[in-house]
Amino acid sequence: MNAPVSLDSGILRHDWSRQEIAELFALPFSDLIYRAHGVHRARFDAHEVQISTLLSIKTGGCPEDCAYCPQSAAYETGVKAGKLMDVDAVLKDARAAKEGGATRFCMGAAWRAPKDRDLDAVCEMVEGVRALGMETCVTLGMLTAAQADRLKAAGLDYYNHNLDTSPEFYGEIISTRTYQDRLDTLTHVRDAGIHVCCGGIVGMGETRDDRVGMIHALATLPVHPESVPINMLVQVEGTPVSRGQAPDAIEFVRTIAVARLTMPDSMVRLSAGRETMSDEAQALAFFAGANSIFCGPKLLTTANPARDRDAALFDRLGMRAMAQ
Repeated sequence: MNAPVSLDSGILRHDWSRQEIAELFALPFSDLIYRAHGVHRARFDAHEVQISTLLSIKTGGCPEDCAYCPQSAAYETGVKAGKLMDVDAVLKDARAAKEGGATRFCMGAAWRAPKDRDLDAVCEMVEGVRALGMETCVTLGMLTAAQADRLKAAGLDYYNHNLDTSPEFYGEIISTRTYQDRLDTLTHVRDAGIHVCCGGIVGMGETRDDRVGMIHALATLPVHPESVPINMLVQVEGTPVSRGQAPDAIEFVRTIAVARLTMPDSMVRLSAGRETMSDEAQALAFFAGANSIFCGPKLLTTANPARDRDAALFDRLGMRAMAQ
């Protein structure tokens, strides 16, 4: 194997090669997280974590076949299809999230793509959350350019649309939309002037080379996502990947570290999977460059650590929530 790259990985780049990223992944663990922590500390306050809350505003019944998702209508997971929530109910949850320390409120709907009439209510939700003084984020599936413009006009700050995995492994987990479909939505979002939230999932049966490919796809976008959620697979009974490989915490932290090195100015979110992650693994992820989490008892339909558990961990680590 070639010697590891001898580049200053704190320089903002969009021309990463897969070989360079593979060499980062292959570094001795201590060297990798040491380098990532140095870049993280140079860009951010290493003791601060941005807090977001995620609410499912329309649950279940999604026509997509994403192999990890309990909201897909293709699988028997016990998740029932629901209607879009009322605006007032969403804003009530947003107020509670703000009182709990969240500075960003994220809303997710289980759609392949929103209908134009659905955007009326979603735009009203965005406007209401903004009026509370919180950042706004939605994930609604694929968007047209016109829909992205409507959301921007409503004041949307972030749009989440994950790439999930490498281009090569993508077809193993999703058949109902293409990788290019995802990239097209990201282009519409960026062109509308909305910040991009885009990351992926670790633990679906992919190889390390697939994790390299996922980071490469993200780090070579024309503009790095402002927010990069790295999810550890939550194995939900009934989904095709519920019996996949056991998530490896060390490999997960490696992925966090490589994301930090290749996208130094992005917020790297320690996202799904924290409910079963040890405090020690989370501490390593924070040291390796994660500086954003979701708080609250549920992420869409899966469990998430309670606020008091996060508060206790922050206290033990000498960390604090990032101010608005």
